[in-house]
Amino acid sequence: MARIAGVDIPNDKQILFSLPYVYGVGRPMAAKILEQTQVDPTRKVRDLTDDEVARIRAVVEGEHVVEGDLRREVRQNIQRLIEINCFRGYRHRRGLPVRGQRTKTNARTRRGVRRTVSGKRKAPRK
Repeated sequence: MARIAGVDIPNDKQILFSLPYVYGVGRPMAAKILEQTQVDPTRKVRDLTDDEVARIRAVVEGEHVVEGDLRREVRQNIQRLIEINCFRGYRHRRGLPVRGQRTKTNARTRRGVRRTVSGKRKAPRK
């Protein structure tokens, strides 16, 4: 297994689809990295030479913010919003959607499992 930015990327996949296993590298960035290092995107990871892996590793770790550094940066940005008590920080603190989505219906992923409240049913019509 090739190890890039502290992540073991899968051997049995093409390098174009293995690179996004690194946090902070998506498919478009992976394509740019491979173009920059002059590695064929359709080659499997197990077929890469040590020199090619070293070139990819140098570009990923040298020119891009990935893995631990990126996770830390994102966490610090969220923490700053929480500390300055802005609306977005309040939403993060409460575990609610941050970007203006409705919460009367939907938002189940962010809000969690429904908890039923007793006595909330409508009275039957006569």
